[in-house]
Amino acid sequence: MISPDLGGTPPARLPREAFVALAVLAALWETLARLSPALGIPAFAVPSLVRIGEALTKITPLDVAVTLARVLGALAASFALGVAGAVVMYLSQTADRYAKPIVRLLMAVPVVSWILFAILWFRWVEFRIGFVLVVVCAPVFLIDILDAMKGVSRELREMVRSFRPTRVQFFVKLMLPATLPAILTSWKINLSLAIRVVTIAELVGAVTGIGHQLAVAQELFSVANVFAWTLVLVVLLFALEAAVNWLEHRLLRWRT
Repeated sequence: MISPDLGGTPPARLPREAFVALAVLAALWETLARLSPALGIPAFAVPSLVRIGEALTKITPLDVAVTLARVLGALAASFALGVAGAVVMYLSQTADRYAKPIVRLLMAVPVVSWILFAILWFRWVEFRIGFVLVVVCAPVFLIDILDAMKGVSRELREMVRSFRPTRVQFFVKLMLPATLPAILTSWKINLSLAIRVVTIAELVGAVTGIGHQLAVAQELFSVANVFAWTLVLVVLLFALEAAVNWLEHRLLRWRT
């Protein structure tokens, strides 16, 4: 009998299924690459797996490290701002009523608009990229954590308050464990969001990073390089999500 994991799916089956799905996708792509001349599609538009593999060997680790550092740094700042904002809005109904419309407004602004604002407002490229990532990701953290705090049952809160804890103890002993699943889920969402946003932000003005390399590949009409850097982004996202999943498994063993 297979014991269920946190998501209810047998973990032993996932690698095999993922391998089969990727193998089928790769076979279909290679077939399309070989048939592209007969279909009237330029050969460079559908590069073979060999050409994509050659492009992968030319990936510069520095650009990958720079993008990863930007994502993790911005997510850390976004998480800190989100937690602080959620705590303030949870403790003060007035702050909640006034701040929530502003947060919703920030979340409604398209990423492209934030990039244009950053270009017009700031001169330093790194600050532009960080600003865009934080202004996009911080509201997601805030809303998710605030909703999780409000979702803690009143009976449980009253029981903890009966022991007359300090505010710090109240949040450490009750709110943090109760909202931890929502926090980890919010990290998964923001990791995917940040990976997509950082490449767009790096397309404008940056001279390092994966987004910059994608812009260079586009200017050179190198579809193989575009695929190679895109695969690096996907692998990077999977690795970060795997780290969060491992942390979730360690911290939420009681749910198994």
